[in-house]
Amino acid sequence: MARLKTQNLPDLSALLTPKNPLMLAVERAVLRGQDSAYASTPMADQIAARLAGVITLDLLKSGQRLLEKDISEVLHVSRAPVREALRILERDHLVEFQARRGAIVTAPDEHELRDIFRVRSVLYLTMLEQVASESPTELEALFSERLPRLAKAAAESPDAYAVESFLLNFAMVDLCGNWLLVDILQSISLRTLRYLRLSLVATPHSIRTSLKRWHELQTAVVNRDHEQLLSLAALRLDEARDAAVQAIAVKPSTRRNPRAEKTTRPEASGLSAD
Repeated sequence: MARLKTQNLPDLSALLTPKNPLMLAVERAVLRGQDSAYASTPMADQIAARLAGVITLDLLKSGQRLLEKDISEVLHVSRAPVREALRILERDHLVEFQARRGAIVTAPDEHELRDIFRVRSVLYLTMLEQVASESPTELEALFSERLPRLAKAAAESPDAYAVESFLLNFAMVDLCGNWLLVDILQSISLRTLRYLRLSLVATPHSIRTSLKRWHELQTAVVNRDHEQLLSLAALRLDEARDAAVQAIAVKPSTRRNPRAEKTTRPEASGLSAD
């Protein structure tokens, strides 16, 4: 007997599209920067990275259900790693589990956005201060290498700029010797990238402002002006947050309040084992 069609299911053929630079950047965020060892990465992590890519690209829409069976059939894998992959995405707040519905793609949420940027701002400025003090030459070289790429990406598309901005930030974090700080910043990098991409697509004029700030940051790095560097970095983070808030206002959130809804485990929501 044919299975009855379930409402609000996504077109999972997007999972089979060739990877573009933004999807590769998403994969790096999911894998916490360990993209060089992708071939040896557990299957669940690879599936999570692929799903995260299409969610960030908005190819899977907010509120759509992600069924283990359908994903496993499209990717030709068993359901066990798919189930684990969905839990990884729950960790990164791209998916949430709802009673009687299972895994749902989350919608951009202004409250989450503000919380993320509040935490990120404190950690990012701490990281930048440490890198500027301990590795000024390496930081200057990084800006010299990456700023031309960022300028080129700004002329191409919002997605191209989102990728280069993400990679520049990721490279700066890699210069930090505080492994705990690095780990936390990397752990929220995927959600940051999702909101960054959303803001750049919705308000492409913000790219000019962002690029200007990056060039001002480079000048402060070259001049070894740490006070100006931190001041400009804080301003850039605030501007990025405000642009993302504006983008969400244009695209209203349909996400349910997770505090008001009790989540459920897959076994209790109709997601069966292999």
